[in-house]
Amino acid sequence: MKRIPTNIITGFLGAGKTTSILSLLARKPENEKWAILINEFGNVGVDGAILDQQGAIVKEVPGGCMCCVAGLPMSVGINALLAQKPDRLILEPTGLGHPKEMINKMISDTYSDYIDLKATITLVDPRHVSDPLYTDNHNFQDQIALADIVVANKIDECTDYDLLAFDAYVNQAEPKKAAIAKVTQGELALDLLDLERIEREAEHSHHHHHGDDVAPLPGFELAPGQLFIRKENSGQGYHSCGWFFAVEQEFDFSKMFSLLSNINAQRVKAVVNTEQGCFAFNVVNQVVSVNELSLEGFESRIEIIDKDRLPWDELEEILCSLAGEK
Repeated sequence: MKRIPTNIITGFLGAGKTTSILSLLARKPENEKWAILINEFGNVGVDGAILDQQGAIVKEVPGGCMCCVAGLPMSVGINALLAQKPDRLILEPTGLGHPKEMINKMISDTYSDYIDLKATITLVDPRHVSDPLYTDNHNFQDQIALADIVVANKIDECTDYDLLAFDAYVNQAEPKKAAIAKVTQGELALDLLDLERIEREAEHSHHHHHGDDVAPLPGFELAPGQLFIRKENSGQGYHSCGWFFAVEQEFDFSKMFSLLSNINAQRVKAVVNTEQGCFAFNVVNQVVSVNELSLEGFESRIEIIDKDRLPWDELEEILCSLAGEK
């Protein structure tokens, strides 16, 4: 088979990776078939649910950095996608993931005959470049160091100071980046995907916990009468809690919007069935954005990620109070 052009699109929590991939899919050549491998820190697959309706072939590796689970879930997911003979492959690692091992995997002998690894793209919210919570994080630093292309996203929400801080931070990198871009709504230029990869070094070594070898896309099977499943994950100084609600559960849109906007967490995202239809909720800095999805018969998923363990039991009680039978 021909070698498949492949890009890794990275970025810290809330940088806009999924939004960027959605934008790329909306503008891809009509005659091309694209495949997406998504890695989420949480366990309930919110991003995969959003991308799955965009005409791409989607596989998920939930539950933490995919190269930290002994590589098997990542290999299974990639092999399944390559078997579909896509015209392009995009890898979206978790915002808490480090791309070094993923790059090494893609250029290894295992995949050298099948994958043509192009430029690695890292998205950055310039408002965070002056925040030590981000700039002192080793994963954030390596995402910048290993990027061939660095993209300032959400520039319509940035001040001039934010953009100057971004320029100063990125321009100090050696070797120089192949491209630096500034966009809104993650609207990456398609031609960025074809830029060549340059050999770059990470700044840090990683010794993350290796979980069990499990295949991607674990099933969530609810017992008769069971309304939801709760899944938690911890690692790299972060904690996540996710809920997977049965398809017959319907949430009140206004109350769900209010709840999500009042959760003070690093990252909140959801795909929810409501009385008004199915919607994707994306929350960054307690600002909620909403997109309607053309999904039917879909299980609701809510995921929260933060540095601290939040009162999960209390949040669960509230979520259950908002859900009702269709």
